[in-house]
Amino acid sequence: MSTYEAGQYDVIVIGAGHAGVEAAYAAAKRGAKTLILTLNLDMIAFMPCNPSIGGPAKGIVVREIDALGGLMGKVIDKTYIQMRMLNTGKGPAVRALRAQADKPLYIQEMKKTLEQEKNLTLRQGMVEELLVEDGECKGVITETKALYRAKSVIITTGTFMRGRVITGDISYESGPNNQRASVKLAENLEKIGFDLVRFKTGTPPRVNNHTIDYSKTEIQPGDDNPQHFSYETTEEIVDQIPCWLTYTNENTHAIINDNLGLSAMYSGMIKGTGPRYCPSIEDKIVRFHDKPRHQIFLEPEGRNTDEVYVQGLSTSLPEYVQREILRSIPGLEEAEIMRGGYAIEYDSVVPTQLWPTLEVKNVEGLYTAGQINGTSGYEEAAGQGLMAGINAAAKALDAETLILDRSQAYIGVLIDDLVTKGTNEPYRLLTSRAEYRLLLRHDNADLRLTEIGHRIGLISEERFNRFEEKKQLIEEEKERLSNIRLKPTEQLQQLMESIGGTRLKDGILAYDLLKRPEVTYDVIQQVAPSEKELAYDVKEQVEIQIKYQGYISKSNQQVARMKKMENKVIPDNINYDDISGLATEAREKLKQVRPLSVAQASRISGVNPADVSILLVYIEQGNVAKVSNE
Repeated sequence: MSTYEAGQYDVIVIGAGHAGVEAAYAAAKRGAKTLILTLNLDMIAFMPCNPSIGGPAKGIVVREIDALGGLMGKVIDKTYIQMRMLNTGKGPAVRALRAQADKPLYIQEMKKTLEQEKNLTLRQGMVEELLVEDGECKGVITETKALYRAKSVIITTGTFMRGRVITGDISYESGPNNQRASVKLAENLEKIGFDLVRFKTGTPPRVNNHTIDYSKTEIQPGDDNPQHFSYETTEEIVDQIPCWLTYTNENTHAIINDNLGLSAMYSGMIKGTGPRYCPSIEDKIVRFHDKPRHQIFLEPEGRNTDEVYVQGLSTSLPEYVQREILRSIPGLEEAEIMRGGYAIEYDSVVPTQLWPTLEVKNVEGLYTAGQINGTSGYEEAAGQGLMAGINAAAKALDAETLILDRSQAYIGVLIDDLVTKGTNEPYRLLTSRAEYRLLLRHDNADLRLTEIGHRIGLISEERFNRFEEKKQLIEEEKERLSNIRLKPTEQLQQLMESIGGTRLKDGILAYDLLKRPEVTYDVIQQVAPSEKELAYDVKEQVEIQIKYQGYISKSNQQVARMKKMENKVIPDNINYDDISGLATEAREKLKQVRPLSVAQASRISGVNPADVSILLVYIEQGNVAKVSNE
């Protein structure tokens, strides 16, 4: 059967998971005529694992997506069943928002949002082949032989590429949740010359809410005054639903140890590498055999379903063993499984094959984003999808491309890690991966990125004007506090003692008083009240910027030093074989990654400081230019 011409687009997105929806929406908002092709239109932005968004580092990514004009924050704010700020007892750099999602409602809201975007077409279909001519991707061909042409193509196939589900000794070809696997596209990528690796992830069983004895568990309620991910959210959901906490025990561990040979993880059936930071319960018991118990969170999957996600019990053991394990855990003695846990293996692209724009180095106009790039997690996928959509549209429309650096966003850290270092296991964002994490906070994502989102056309004029007003109010309040000198009156001394502070010896500026760890902005308001009624996020910024001014200043100095290295561009025509003195491993890695700057070269695993110095000298002596002139 021959192909037929099915349509011409600026951008085509393959897949409609968390990466795909952000990519398609961003491309369409930039003005690109966009097509999104997905296996099942009823599974758009489906959550195959835990029904939640956010958490440490990940929650900051969601805020960054929103600050740039993406969707995830807006949609979860409309569909959460619980919202909770984590790490509130710690500093602002590690605070993170986490939402429990109404999984079915999230899908519905995301689909409706995409359907309303004028430049975006949704279509159900299985892509089997890329149309690549002279090293350039010019379209896709589906299994029904529809040929869609485009100037840019983004692959966001998640865990579907040659997906294989494994439970005990049972194995079958499948994507998540018994969806069809994408086989021919994976074969096509190999034919084109992609380097693929095999990764693995998994899920726990889902149990019936009515069969759980919650009296034996600990309640985990949402916040009384919930914050939100999107800066555009104005309404909060008041009827939150709690999660519940229970624990495994010695009996649970004995059951798992007795059945380890039946686990696909240990029987040899699973060949792919699993996620280090989200291990199966079997892996936890083996690796942390000294721990007497492990946390199990019971997370409702929505308001109108009885399914409860058993977070912490991811497994590939046979279902009858899963049943036995569940019934050894307090509160789950009578639990009935609605869906069994399983492991899934899938193909991923080695991400060092990508430029920082997420364009494939050897195929112009082709981009990849999400779990196909070796990451784990909805948020990491969404962040990549947004950037791929922005840059694929830029390619198609001859507009500005966007690369975020490590000091601007966690998204920048994520993509730089992937394309520079690669990953030998499913990559998860952690706060420890960001060297400038004091600058990359949950509370200041809009201050870091809204101007960029507005410049590239994803942030509306109305929203940008509100943002500019917020910035002005912050600066005005900081200026006001720097001009108010407080005298050490008896009232102020008593106030200081009441909050655990020391008495003042002399007068002090309100600005400097706020720097003291025990003093909050609300305390300052008691002694130097503002005439204006300021919003919570304005007051929060004033307090954080003043209180952590010294640390923030030091971080900014570090960024400035690194910028000098980032600005030392490595010419396209450099030949690393001509540079004498480079270590063999460094030479191989530099040729593979093809870094764009000396700073990026310094972050490549296997490239040592001595190699960087040699590279710098070679470039600064003008050797590359001489070669070019010859």
